[in-house]
Amino acid sequence: MTSATAAGASPAPAAPRSRKSVTGTRKTVAALFLLPALVLLGALVVYPIGYSVVRSFYSSSGDEFAGFDNYRALFTDDGIRTALKNNVIWVVFAPTVATALGLVFAVLTERVRWGTAFKLVVFMPMAISMLAAGIIFRLVYDQDPDKGVANAVWVGVHDTFAQSSAFPKAHPGRNSPLAPDRGGFITSATVRAGQSVSLPLVGVAPDQMPKSAKKAVRAEPEPGKITGTTWQDFTRGKGVGRLGEVDPSELGYAGMRVEAVKDGRVVASAKAADDGTFTLPAQADGARLRLPAANFKAPYNGVDWLGPSLVTPAVIGSYVWMWAGFAMVLIAAGLAGVPRELLEAARVDGANEWQVFRKVTVPLLAPVLAVVAVTLMINVLKIFDLVYIIAPGSSQDDANVLALELYRKGFSEGRPGIASAIAVFLLLLVVPVMLFNMRRLRREVRR
Repeated sequence: MTSATAAGASPAPAAPRSRKSVTGTRKTVAALFLLPALVLLGALVVYPIGYSVVRSFYSSSGDEFAGFDNYRALFTDDGIRTALKNNVIWVVFAPTVATALGLVFAVLTERVRWGTAFKLVVFMPMAISMLAAGIIFRLVYDQDPDKGVANAVWVGVHDTFAQSSAFPKAHPGRNSPLAPDRGGFITSATVRAGQSVSLPLVGVAPDQMPKSAKKAVRAEPEPGKITGTTWQDFTRGKGVGRLGEVDPSELGYAGMRVEAVKDGRVVASAKAADDGTFTLPAQADGARLRLPAANFKAPYNGVDWLGPSLVTPAVIGSYVWMWAGFAMVLIAAGLAGVPRELLEAARVDGANEWQVFRKVTVPLLAPVLAVVAVTLMINVLKIFDLVYIIAPGSSQDDANVLALELYRKGFSEGRPGIASAIAVFLLLLVVPVMLFNMRRLRREVRR
């Protein structure tokens, strides 16, 4: 029986031998390869986090246990509360605007030939460090229109519609017939028809006079009218020129507006010619002559971009300039995977381009948009460089964020306990967002 079975049946296959590597089991090899990374992770991540958590419960000196006092300061210290409020503004607006711009750029550049070149230009700021970008935008937002690009453009647009005066510093000199009146100047005595009136002023530098200004001329009296001259009553050189009289080298105030005021009401007005002369009709008889405040309005100097009220939006604008390209590239990659037949089917059904974008493209890109927005949220929670560099010292408190407040508390004010509490609080804010992003990425991989 045994022999028959042995003769008729095929022999059972031999059990496979376990193959071992030269260095031992495969788990050991994996552990050896991971060991350097684990050591670095522990030294650079785990240990600092653990130390910060422990340090956050001690006083500034580190000798006394402070309990939760440092964490209470997060909600009672004015500087930290301002930083927390600004962080909320950053998290709400910066990722939203950058993602929206990235979406618009990605969709629009898909249909143009030069789309690749445009994407390259938009993405290029990502190659610039935060330090360099901060210096660039500190200059862009400079208050002086001759230095700051933002104010140069703003002032140019403003002056197109509301030209500022050429005589902001003009004022009456000695023995002048003019007296101050509501930002302008007015004569103390009334004028009569057929009279020639002198309205001398000083205070305008020769190089600041209008280019159209010509040598002043004394106006000749005209019957039934009131004439006069308004001019720069100043001649260079000691003892040169006669005060209150038109001298040959003196210039007229070209374009100066003159009003005749009677009983508090303007009854007539005129604009001075290039030589400073003006003529008013008979209605001005018995009125006082006024040079209104509009003649002396200071030049428009633009917007105080880095002032207390606008510094945070200004810094957010620089961040969007840097990161809109990042959002655009990721969204463009997701857009490349959108089935074109769905878009064409929507167009065939009668949908216009806006409806296709809003009801087909955006819903299909929702996972990508969520990943981009969450990634930028994590990034803005740690923002430090741009705020520290762009915001001047006078408004840095108003632009404060948690990462900057951490630096100030730890290094400038010497309060490492509170700085550690801020660091732990930032970690607690970032971790849930990171976990959400990781879960979403894993879900996309499984699909």
